[in-house]
Amino acid sequence: MSHPAFAGLELIETAVIVLDGARTVRHLNPAAETLFELSARETIGRPLSACFSEPAEILAALDAAEKQNASVTEHDVALAVRLGNTIHVGFTVREIEAPALTVLEFRQTDQQRKIANEERLAAQQLANRQLIRNLAHEIKNPLGGIRGAAQLLKKELPDPALKEYTQVIVDEADRLQSLLDRLLTPHRLPQLGEVNIHEVLERVRSVLLAEFPNGLAVRRDYDTSAPDLYGDKEQLIQAVLNIVRNAAQAMHGAGQIVLKTRIARQVTLNRRRFPLGLTLEITDNGPGIPEQIRETLFYPLVSARPGGTGIGLHLAHTFIQQHNGTIAFESEPGRTSFTITLPLNGWSPLDGSK
Repeated sequence: MSHPAFAGLELIETAVIVLDGARTVRHLNPAAETLFELSARETIGRPLSACFSEPAEILAALDAAEKQNASVTEHDVALAVRLGNTIHVGFTVREIEAPALTVLEFRQTDQQRKIANEERLAAQQLANRQLIRNLAHEIKNPLGGIRGAAQLLKKELPDPALKEYTQVIVDEADRLQSLLDRLLTPHRLPQLGEVNIHEVLERVRSVLLAEFPNGLAVRRDYDTSAPDLYGDKEQLIQAVLNIVRNAAQAMHGAGQIVLKTRIARQVTLNRRRFPLGLTLEITDNGPGIPEQIRETLFYPLVSARPGGTGIGLHLAHTFIQQHNGTIAFESEPGRTSFTITLPLNGWSPLDGSK
């Protein structure tokens, strides 16, 4: 059983393992349980090798810290954890003289890269949205003039064949107007309230099955204990719908999509710590996302689908960001998974309160 003296480690974001003089595990905090896919109850009292296969770097660092009575740090070490997974971590070993303990603190380098990528993407998206907003406003006025002139010209032309051409101008102007309206949509303020994520997913599921009635299966894997979150229900519906609709279109309406929800504890979103979060995974068995657009997938006007506008995922990313959430994806042929993580506990997208 863990000693009360270790209680302060429970709130630390990094993974911590405490060893005694025999290098037996005396404590591991929740972050370590999550990172190494372990249970404290099953691990405390066992050797360090029960946590993961000990690479030479960790053994050497333990020996050096014990011999020199000083901290030792490594920056990138591969660890084999349960289920055959490999993670890359940096770690620091510290010796404590009284009582005689060794503290190992781990930082997942993959996670650090992920945070840096999220921040870079957020900054780029902000610049893109401002550019698009300015451009859209500049286009709307002359576009309205073109449409109006085409309508007047249609009334004056005696030849029906020529009227067809003017109708093409009107139709294309309307299509561009619709595209501009969608680009400007994220700039409205969220309409906030209590939102049940499963009501959101059921609405999305109904719409999707109506659009693709033949050959598409949408499976549910819900954690029904998830509490309501605070946000804009319509924006969340649109964000999820854009992702699943993209998946269905990539599979030509024939395949499987899985909607999965889980509670996440002690999550960090946009460098803020939340005691409780919600993860939503949207997984399909389609062809995967082309390698050449993965780095820019959430940018506006980026699409791998012929005829696609490239607005859907851009709007999804924007709406999730407005809820202080994150959205990421993994893709390979036969499996693509988008993961949305949102804060719970009454956090407000407008004032940032909890």
